[in-house]
Amino acid sequence: MKNKRVSEWSKLDNAAKIFPPNSKNSDTKVFRFACELYENVDKNALQSALDITIETFPLYKSIIKSGLFWYYFEKSHFKAVVTEENLPPCSTLYDKNNKTLLFRVMYFKKRISFEVYHALSDGAGALQFFKTLVFHYITIKHEGQFKEHVPVLLSDASRTQKMDDSFQKYYSKTSTSNGKKSQKAFRIRGLKLPEYRIRIIEGVIPVDSILAKVKEYNTSLTIFLAAILMIAINDEIPARLKKRPVVLSIPVNLRNYYYSQTARNFFGVINVDYNFSGGGNEIEEVIEALKNSFRENLTPEHLGRRINSLASLEHNYLLRAIPLSVKDFFLKIANSFVDRSYTSTLSNVGKVNMPDEIKPFISSFDIFVSTNKLQACVCSYENILRISFTSAFVSTEIQRRFFKTLTDMGIPVDIASNKVDEE
Repeated sequence: MKNKRVSEWSKLDNAAKIFPPNSKNSDTKVFRFACELYENVDKNALQSALDITIETFPLYKSIIKSGLFWYYFEKSHFKAVVTEENLPPCSTLYDKNNKTLLFRVMYFKKRISFEVYHALSDGAGALQFFKTLVFHYITIKHEGQFKEHVPVLLSDASRTQKMDDSFQKYYSKTSTSNGKKSQKAFRIRGLKLPEYRIRIIEGVIPVDSILAKVKEYNTSLTIFLAAILMIAINDEIPARLKKRPVVLSIPVNLRNYYYSQTARNFFGVINVDYNFSGGGNEIEEVIEALKNSFRENLTPEHLGRRINSLASLEHNYLLRAIPLSVKDFFLKIANSFVDRSYTSTLSNVGKVNMPDEIKPFISSFDIFVSTNKLQACVCSYENILRISFTSAFVSTEIQRRFFKTLTDMGIPVDIASNKVDEE
């Protein structure tokens, strides 16, 4: 059925503008949340849950269209339909020549999967949607068990608050420069998987086991994992390239620093680096260096510059008047420079909370992303921590070294991986 034009539309938030011109088969800009249940998924109950959930997240009914000067969201009449999983992970959602919704909900046996195009939302915003979806699914599927006491998913965000562009809300006309020059980071090279496939390797760890070790090093979980990942990468750096620093890109949920309940993008990025040719190779030394980097970067001034640098594009009248095709050209160039400035990405979504009445039905949550590099995502639910690596490379040495470091510390790790044809 042809999609009918409707009057409701909205601008892409300022973090989202980079994604449409830079989406490609090798990096679809799609990420996935998954929830493992203790029983097989009921398709009809999941469809009913999706029908309810999407009504409280109006932006999810949108498609992306191209205007003369900017991309924009337009409300569509497409119906979101639950499907049994039949696509490779993080398959394309945005195609400028084929307008579709910017998310999909799938199921396979005991797993519910939810994939989102990054222009629609960041991890924290999408998690709001996914938790609501899982909540409604369980209360519908097991309605008889909740007759006396109906669970409540605690969220006081209104439809309007979920639609907020928080970048515009907190924009101020202050300097966007931090006075620092970006450095050339070590870049992982190697034979890549064919047909833009990605390999997924997940480590499943008891939360209490790893947090006990984190406490021994007097640091945070994110810094602890970042240090181990940096060391694993350094072990793979050829001697001739040892002078280049290992740089990790760390997404930051700005909702933790500014009041916002938006379900759209509202994240910052900090780059933390360590040069193994100038510093020691011991984890204690890397952790101390990272502590200083996090302390310097996670300040109101630094995070404010991130907001202003993104929002300033819309407040520059000269840039606003440039046609979209020209903007796309320069956004692709800008993205290529950003791509060279870091080695890998570590994203810690944090702890996933659900109502106590719902917990007995859920085994775990998971998140991973599309990438043309190597990226790690982390989230926890109850006493289960999942660290999920996605990689475009044939080699798995960095992942192997990373998890071996954890097991050598006495931390139990169960490993799972998808099957990838390397030919």
